[in-house]
Amino acid sequence: MLNNRMKKNQVILFIVTVAVLVGLNKFVLSQNPVAIEHSPSEMVNHEHVSSQKLFNDVWSAVKNNYYDPSLNHQDWSRWKEHYHGKVKTDEDAKVAIDTMLASLDDPYSRYMTKEEYNDQNTSINSKISGIGVNISSVSGKILIINVMEGTPAQTANLQSGDIIVDVDGTEVNGMTISQVADLVRGPENTPVTLTILRNKDKFVKKVLRKEIKIKTVKSSVDKNIGYIQISSFIGSSTPSEFIDAVEKTKNTQGLILDLRGNTGGLLPNAIFIANLFIPDGNIVSIVGRNNYRYDIYAEDTQFEIDKPMIVLVDGASASASEILSGALKDYKKAKLLGTRTFGKGMVQKIMPLPNETGLNLTIAKYLTPSGSDINKKGISPDIEVKLTEADVKNHNDVQLITAKKILTKMIQQETTTALSK
Repeated sequence: MLNNRMKKNQVILFIVTVAVLVGLNKFVLSQNPVAIEHSPSEMVNHEHVSSQKLFNDVWSAVKNNYYDPSLNHQDWSRWKEHYHGKVKTDEDAKVAIDTMLASLDDPYSRYMTKEEYNDQNTSINSKISGIGVNISSVSGKILIINVMEGTPAQTANLQSGDIIVDVDGTEVNGMTISQVADLVRGPENTPVTLTILRNKDKFVKKVLRKEIKIKTVKSSVDKNIGYIQISSFIGSSTPSEFIDAVEKTKNTQGLILDLRGNTGGLLPNAIFIANLFIPDGNIVSIVGRNNYRYDIYAEDTQFEIDKPMIVLVDGASASASEILSGALKDYKKAKLLGTRTFGKGMVQKIMPLPNETGLNLTIAKYLTPSGSDINKKGISPDIEVKLTEADVKNHNDVQLITAKKILTKMIQQETTTALSK
């Protein structure tokens, strides 16, 4: 149970405390490249410099901050010498920077143009311009998992279980979720054309993009079981949304926490939520350059959620999702159900660059409380339950159904144990 009801000012104080715990290392964690957490205005560098200096700034940032001081066992100065005097435009800078970063063999470190950087900051502010669907990849096919209420997708009568075949003439079969999301998103009031497969019928939908206010947490109650889904940790409003969800489910005897499809977000958000279940102890360890280790411990607060719990995870549960689920598993606060998580154990820092561009740079890795390095390995669920393409099409969430059955037994066992004392 949540021992005391959190008032609004208490929530704010707790969030600030957690942010301080993270210290100067205010990371964003995501399956996609990530960044330092700042206010929106702090995250943009409006200084305008030459394209050559922009390249040189990135070269220096990588040299001084990349988690591997050997920079993938290469002489980093060769890149500065190779492009000296050759970068004339910002497009030249992008090509040179992308080529240089590729030599690190690191899928998470990337340079962002002004447009790309703005899109990322928009996500942190919990706003995007899109159509309002959540998607997942099942056997290489892009399925719509759910349609948000009051969005262009709902107006266009898109439905969960629909398969997206094509976006604006680009076939998406085999693409990653983030690649497809990038195609679907775009400037507000511009159209995107989707080819949809529903059962055996294929048809085209032209949908007008609108600003979508992202609500990252939703909840419901089924008898004595509470259900809370966190779709992302990227939003600055996620902690307060989670507290609202806890309040709505506080009278239940068991809790299901759904992290499926959650590819990550802000580190303080993951720590804040983990701290509600773990009152003391190490929540996560950050191991940086030259093996510098920074352990982030739970804050001693008067709040604790203590009830039987199951956490739903899948292959898209990554980074911040793995920090939370890994901590809950290590402390035996919950059973994990679903499939193995993504295995993204690296930490990125968002670096604002001149010309309103940005850099997501890997600066550390993280370990779960037990010291496990889950990078490229993922976290194995306690109970493996796979979700098939047919399950999604038929709206048969076998993972959630199984979780409710097992959680009901856990509640009964706890009740029996309590009565016998």
